[in-house]
Amino acid sequence: MIIWRFVVFVILMLPMIFNTVQAERIKDITSIAGVRSNQLIGYGLVVGLDGSGDKAPFTTQTFKNMMAEFGITIPNGADPKLKNVAAVSITAEMPAFAKPGQRLDITVSSLGNAKSLRGGSLLFSPLKGADGQVYALAQGSLVVGGFGVEGRDGSKITVNIPSVGRIPNGAIIERAIPNTFGHGDSLILNLDQANFTTARHIIDTLNDLLGPGTAAALDGTSIRISAPRDLSQRVSFLSVIENIEVKMGQARARVIINSRTGTIVMSQHVRIDAVAVTHGSLTVTVQENFDVVQPNAFGDGETAIVPKTEINAEQENNKMFNFAPGVSLSQIVDAVNEVGASPGDLMAILEALKQAGALKAELIVI
Repeated sequence: MIIWRFVVFVILMLPMIFNTVQAERIKDITSIAGVRSNQLIGYGLVVGLDGSGDKAPFTTQTFKNMMAEFGITIPNGADPKLKNVAAVSITAEMPAFAKPGQRLDITVSSLGNAKSLRGGSLLFSPLKGADGQVYALAQGSLVVGGFGVEGRDGSKITVNIPSVGRIPNGAIIERAIPNTFGHGDSLILNLDQANFTTARHIIDTLNDLLGPGTAAALDGTSIRISAPRDLSQRVSFLSVIENIEVKMGQARARVIINSRTGTIVMSQHVRIDAVAVTHGSLTVTVQENFDVVQPNAFGDGETAIVPKTEINAEQENNKMFNFAPGVSLSQIVDAVNEVGASPGDLMAILEALKQAGALKAELIVI
C-alpha cells in the first residue's frame, strides 16, 4: 500500500514536467478494456395518440395480450379499431458502472404506419440486453420534435420526424451489467485509433515513471498496465494515469471525399510525386428558337413556324500546372484554387492522381 501511494504521488508531479510539450491526455485517446456501454432494446405500446396510431396486425395482437394480463378478454375476430395506439421499438444505451435505481434516456420509434407519436405515452415495457436479460424498465410521456399536417385534398407538410420521440430519464435500471474492471493484476488500455508510435510513447512514459515492465504493448492498439488489486487503490491509480499527457504519433496521410456533398478533407501529411495536371471543361449549349414565316401578300401560302436551332461550344483554355515531388497540402490547395477548380473537379483530380500512383495518401470516398 505504501508503494502505491508513493507511485501516485510521483505521478501527480508528472503534469508539471509535461506541460511544456504539446500532448494529449491518456483518457482522451484510450479506453479501458471491459469498461464499456451496452445497448438495450425493447418493444411496447404508445397510447393516447390523437387518431394518428397504426393499423398493423401485430399492434392489435399486442393490445389483446396486454388486456388479457388485466383480465379483459377481447372476442376473437373483434376489431378494437386502435386509432390511438401504436407499436414501437425502444432503445437505450446503458453506460458502464450503471447501477439499479439510476435512470436512462430512451428513444421510441414507430414500428407500424403511425403518422405521429406526438402526445402519446409509453406503457410499461422491459428493455433487454444482447443476452436476453431484462436490465431496465421503461415508461413515460414522449417528447416529439416533429409534426405533420394533412389536408382533405391530400396535401400535407411534415417537419422533422414525428414518428420518433424521446423520454428523458424514461427508463429505470433494474440490473447492473457485470464487468472485468476488478479482475486480475493488470488492465488493458485500448487506443481509440491504432497507432504504433502513440502506443510506444505511452509505454515509455509509464515505464519511466513506474519502472521497466510496468506497461507493455500487446499490439498497435492495446497496452497492458500492472495495477493494484484493491479496487479503491485501482480507482485512484487510474485517476492519475488517465490525466498523464503523452505525445501523439502522427496519423496516416488521408484524403476523405464525401461524394454526396462534395466535401473534401485532406490531412496534413498528404504528399504527391512529380506530376503535371491540366483542368478544363467543354460546355455545349443547344437552344431551340422558332421563326414565323409569312406568305406573300397575294400568295396562296399559309403562315408557318420554322424551328431554328443554335448550337454553341465553349472550351476553357486553362494552362497546365506542375507539382514538384513532395508538394505539401497548402501547395495543392493553392494550385487548384488558381485554376478555379470546383470541389467536384478537385475530386476528379485527386482520384486521377491516385490512379496514377502519384498521390501518397489513403483515398477514402464516402
